[in-house]
Amino acid sequence: MLSDGTARDRTIARARLKFLENAELPAAIVPEGIRNSWQRSKYLGIGTDEVVVPYQPDYDRESRLVRAATPVLDRLEQALAGSDACVIVTDRKGWVRDRRVGEKRLSAHLDRVHLAPGFNYAEEFVGTNGIGVALEERRPNVVLGTEHFNERLQNVSCAAAPIRNSVTGRVEGAMNLTCWNGPARTLMAALVQEAAGDIERVMYEFSSSHQRALLEAFQQVTHYGDRPVLCLGQDLVLANSAASARLTGDDHRLLHEAAAELGHAPRTRKQVRLTGGETALMRCRRIDSSAGAAGYLLELAFTDHPCDQARPGSRTRPRDGQEAARPRPLPGLAGTDPAWNAVSRTASRCARERTPLLLHGEAGTGKSALARAAHALTGAASAPVVVDAGTDDLTAALHAAPTGPGRALVLRNVDAVPPGQGPAAALALDTAAAQGTWIVGTLTRAQGVPDALRSCFTEASPVPALRHRLADVPALVDCLLRRIGAGVECAPEVLPLLRRHDWPGNIRQLESVLRKAAAGRRTYRIELGDLPPSLHSAGGRPLSAWEASERDTLVQALLEADGNKLLAAQRLGISRTTIYRKMRAYGITLPARH
Repeated sequence: MLSDGTARDRTIARARLKFLENAELPAAIVPEGIRNSWQRSKYLGIGTDEVVVPYQPDYDRESRLVRAATPVLDRLEQALAGSDACVIVTDRKGWVRDRRVGEKRLSAHLDRVHLAPGFNYAEEFVGTNGIGVALEERRPNVVLGTEHFNERLQNVSCAAAPIRNSVTGRVEGAMNLTCWNGPARTLMAALVQEAAGDIERVMYEFSSSHQRALLEAFQQVTHYGDRPVLCLGQDLVLANSAASARLTGDDHRLLHEAAAELGHAPRTRKQVRLTGGETALMRCRRIDSSAGAAGYLLELAFTDHPCDQARPGSRTRPRDGQEAARPRPLPGLAGTDPAWNAVSRTASRCARERTPLLLHGEAGTGKSALARAAHALTGAASAPVVVDAGTDDLTAALHAAPTGPGRALVLRNVDAVPPGQGPAAALALDTAAAQGTWIVGTLTRAQGVPDALRSCFTEASPVPALRHRLADVPALVDCLLRRIGAGVECAPEVLPLLRRHDWPGNIRQLESVLRKAAAGRRTYRIELGDLPPSLHSAGGRPLSAWEASERDTLVQALLEADGNKLLAAQRLGISRTTIYRKMRAYGITLPARH
């Protein structure tokens, strides 16, 4: 005779199979939280016969969450020694950060299903499981055996509870207890909630100690002057009025990331480009408390010129009300991103005032195009003369360029000027500027200006990468399609896909994609099928030639099947489960039509 638990397991298993085979809702015997998770997992196309999860081997093993969880896990590890149970801590996104296992057999099984440090067990990757459901629904839960969406997890049961920050209420991670299926499995919820509460208390003690240390450091520094000062901790941001007036929440994030990179390194100064386009020279000091690293104390100096540190006495140009306003549209260009607006203002003003300008940014961001547009905005009759620093006889090329009022000279790739030609090139630029020519230099790294040419550029401004101004993509697409001509337009579903791409080649890459798509389009507009397969993939790692070929084949099959995954799988001779797994592995996103 079957036990109640075994009979229930078989009933749940039958309900799950029936749910997977058709579109009916799971049977009422399935707990509501499990039913909801099954539906989310099925919608996401999670595989049921293989665990495929992302892996992130490099992570902060000294994070506050890990340090707070360590004493709790140490105690539980001793209590569970020799038992068929393990305890696991993940961060808020489902990345496993620590694991303690009571027996070798269970440890080997967890390794096979990748429930180990460095792997991600969020519901979007694994389907219904204790960790994933706890983080998704932000409440404790238990997932028993056959309730797991993936069959390879059904011989274990798990209970999980979110770990919250007692100060902010934000979920910081999850505490999980996993064991083989057995009679004691329903008693796990109480233990895991108690352990999560213990970790929360340790984190609160850390927070109190950290906050006291940060406040003391902040008060000491702000007592002596009015320079911008910022203190950044995990749960606390302290800023004096000089910093508050010029920084946004996104700036705080950028500065915190830059400070974390410095740590205790001897080099405690760093330049950071802020969201509005300004550059801040940051002096950083890490603040420690009795509980460990509390955060960072930052003293800031704002400058619009990346070489100001090397030029004593230089001052940044104050902004008046006219410059702070939205700039006039530059001919042939598009965008309203704050960083783009900032560099547009600077370029337009420098063109009017004939102020030598250095534009720095990644390749393909449109630095030369920006210089041409700003020059045209002044009413100049001639286009700028562009000279590449890699020209064989650079000095002769610079002297041969037309100079005088109404003229502009762009020196591309300033950092490529040969050291021996630096002084002569600087003299040629200074001579042209003295005759009324607007001098513009472009390069990819602001710090790459040769010493001999530093004095040639009075101001400098960063040109943002396209991935930092994705909201401008629709306007850029319209602008580029007008340049391409022939009345081409994009189908409505194309723009969201273009906005999800990182565009490592920036605007130049976007224009190339649009030109090829327009040339090969099958209708009057650009459709999803006209875009290259790589744009349908959001993979976070470089692909081998074989992997790229497999991805392109899969994307093409899905496009030809109009998004019907079953039909695409049949045409490729693979299972639908495999096509879902491959789509997840390559980050392929296509709108479902069936």
